Amino acid sequence: MSEEINDHSEEEEINPNLEPQVPEDGSTETITRVSGMFEDWFLDYASYVILERAVPAIEDGFKPVQRRIMHALKELDDGRYNKVANVVGHTMQYHPHGDASIGDAMVQIGQKDLLIDTQGNWGNILTGDRAAASRYIEARLSKFALDVVYNPKITDWQASYDGRKKEPINLPVMFPLLLAQGAEGIAVGLSTKVLPHNFIELIDASIKHLKDKKFTIFPDFPTAGIADFSDYKDGLRGGKVRVRARINQQDKNTLVITEVPFGQTTGSLIDSILKANDKGKIKIKKIEDNTAADVEILVHLPSGISPEKTIDALFAFTNCESSISPLGCVIEDNKPLFVGVTEMLRRSTDRTKQLLKSELEIQLGEFENQWHYASLERIFIENRIYRDIEEEETWDGVIEAIDKGLKPHIGHLKRPVTVEDITRLTEIRIKRISKFDIDKAQQKIEALEDQIAQVKHHLENLTQYAVDYFTRLKKDYGEGRERKTEIRIFDDIQATKVVLRNTKLYVNRAEGFIGTSLKRDEYVTDCSDIDDIIVFTKEGKMMVTKVDAKTFVGKDILHVAVFKKKDKRTTYNMIYRDGSGGATYVKRFNVTSVTRDRDYDLTNGKKGSVVFYFTANSNGEAEVVNIFLRAVGQIKKLRFDLDFADILIKGRGSKGNIVTKHSVKSVELKEKGLSTLKPRKIWFDDTVQRLNVDGRGDLVGEFTAEDRLLIINQHGNVRTIVPDVTAHFDDDMIILEKWVPEKPITAIYWDGEKEKYYGKRFLVENPDKSEVFISENDNSHLELVSTDYRPVAEMVFYKERGKDQKENEEVSMEDFIAVKGLKALGNQFYPEKLKQLNWLEPLPYEIPEETPKEEIEVIDDETVAASDDSPKDDDAQKGGNDGDGEGQITLF
Repeated sequence: MSEEINDHSEEEEINPNLEPQVPEDGSTETITRVSGMFEDWFLDYASYVILERAVPAIEDGFKPVQRRIMHALKELDDGRYNKVANVVGHTMQYHPHGDASIGDAMVQIGQKDLLIDTQGNWGNILTGDRAAASRYIEARLSKFALDVVYNPKITDWQASYDGRKKEPINLPVMFPLLLAQGAEGIAVGLSTKVLPHNFIELIDASIKHLKDKKFTIFPDFPTAGIADFSDYKDGLRGGKVRVRARINQQDKNTLVITEVPFGQTTGSLIDSILKANDKGKIKIKKIEDNTAADVEILVHLPSGISPEKTIDALFAFTNCESSISPLGCVIEDNKPLFVGVTEMLRRSTDRTKQLLKSELEIQLGEFENQWHYASLERIFIENRIYRDIEEEETWDGVIEAIDKGLKPHIGHLKRPVTVEDITRLTEIRIKRISKFDIDKAQQKIEALEDQIAQVKHHLENLTQYAVDYFTRLKKDYGEGRERKTEIRIFDDIQATKVVLRNTKLYVNRAEGFIGTSLKRDEYVTDCSDIDDIIVFTKEGKMMVTKVDAKTFVGKDILHVAVFKKKDKRTTYNMIYRDGSGGATYVKRFNVTSVTRDRDYDLTNGKKGSVVFYFTANSNGEAEVVNIFLRAVGQIKKLRFDLDFADILIKGRGSKGNIVTKHSVKSVELKEKGLSTLKPRKIWFDDTVQRLNVDGRGDLVGEFTAEDRLLIINQHGNVRTIVPDVTAHFDDDMIILEKWVPEKPITAIYWDGEKEKYYGKRFLVENPDKSEVFISENDNSHLELVSTDYRPVAEMVFYKERGKDQKENEEVSMEDFIAVKGLKALGNQFYPEKLKQLNWLEPLPYEIPEETPKEEIEVIDDETVAASDDSPKDDDAQKGGNDGDGEGQITLF
């Protein structure tokens, strides 16, 4: 007999529409609805987890277990360290969930280095190492916690879970603690993830809020690193934070990671790098983890691997870059509240102001009570009222006699005299009465009056009092809490541009197959498993497809290459016959975007079309070819030249221009050509410290394939590089410009060994080498550097005691020293320390005119047809000046 399933509610009944199910053994099962159980029990469970375990309260920023730990620490506080095991045991009087959860929560608070002063091995957030057992580590409250977290006079209390103790409902935290520490928790049906923010910035934002000024706060992580908060969305649901490790190039074969992104450890970072290496995304030689107090992970690269490209690959394929999704969820009035960090800070600051007001009101009451009793005591003793009770035999008579004696003297008191006040007067000892000093008593009363006036002033100027309070916190506890995480806007790294080409692509041109497994066929290029491949066939068809082991793309393959999306520099030159007996056309086009695995017809689509000539030119080169015609009919000229520079670059779907209507025998290359594209404009975006061709930032210049960039940094290092959008630049870079080889570099530096200023002018002698042009002494440093042809320096002198101020002096560096070698020491510029060195307006210089070169028609990138920017049908792309009407060029 199967067991019957019953709900605890008697109101639930068996659904009459459900017929009993008869199993094979003939027994009957009874089906009972459990919706009531689900609604009641599950809701209770979900509410309990949300309110009592996973989500912090907006009032003090604590989860229940954290609040109980802090309360236990205060109860145990005597200024000395306590064993964590003892604190955990004490906390169990308030938290009914066992020692493991309490110990883990306490370690998390201790690692944030704000509320708990720790001693012993508390683990390492950088490496992920766990803390020692609770019996080996110790803790006590920090001075900051004692200052801002506790005040029993303004704390609301409740009974503990077993009713034996009193615990705080919320601690009177007078600081945006939730934002400072951050919080993370997974409840039932919801979660929270409040990221930690900077201590000093939170105080500054609180002060701004109190002054009704706008403020913006961004997270600051204890692991430092670099972060992009452009999509933070105030910490609300749907926001995103991108975090990166700090990676620098130590030398040409070594990268060093000095900071890890938040949420990662050195171990997880190294594992992700090794995994990416195993998958062939990057290529490394070995990894060394030298992390101790600071992170230091050395990534050694094989020779021939680009360090800059590897840095981008680490961001693209490893945990060196990760994304965090914040979610601001807190508890308010026993209900979940989704709120942004700006509103959290406003509410915390307003609550702090209200708590400060409550403190002041309590202080005022205490001072007024002290003043009241001190005044009564003085009246009682000074007027010898205590003698009036000598004849009284009853207690009521004593009270009445004192009350009667006080009445003539209490007109200045701020409240009536109570029986309790009189009772307290009767408790004054004779010894105290005999030694009573009227002057001291008056001074005490006056001091209390000053304190009362001060408290009242604070209450009347509560906002300024709160501002002063936050200012004091910043002064007392802000040292060493400066921002750790650098805020930067990240550039988007395209994985296809930085992935390691770890496999080889082969082609069987005749059969029409491409792939990585065709090792017996023709090798094409190195590629990666995420690349797209572009293929052109003799029929005039084009296809873009993913790299695979073996893919059929069409017989008679002419060209195969890795496809670069949005590439407007690579230009394809093609001559084809339109149909079996049609005219021959020429066209030049780019391919910037297509639909993957779709056949595109680059001819007019007629059956029998064939491509006579095809080239792919990475920088828009335009060659000259020989056209050979068949000796058919009365044709006299069977050979002529065609210069692709005469053909405009249009969309891939354009028909092209007619070359000849006669039968073509063959097309052969006559001579290679130059680029017909304009020099590429390159900009530098200082925000992300990257080059780009999208017009973001400052224009560096127009570059051809032969041009290079000149880079000089503050340490006196000079180098030139081929401009590449993947290049990385150090923060100490002071000059970035197009390199003119014949233009000298002028520098003034302080020689640390000779303790004098030296000036020099030099040319870059080895473009492919990074070199230092100042002396190598540790105390040497670069003062000024210029790439002007004729710079002028200004010396500003210190004023000598007893002498008039020496006039500033100007020096023409062209006259001061001739151009010498880069390693030359230079000439002594000035033997003593100068107050300041400045560059003035350089002297005029006329650049010599170059010998005019043979003029070449330049075809602008913008001539590419607009239709090429989106994958439209070929029929829709054809047309323009490519038919048999206007615009065609007939060469023969």
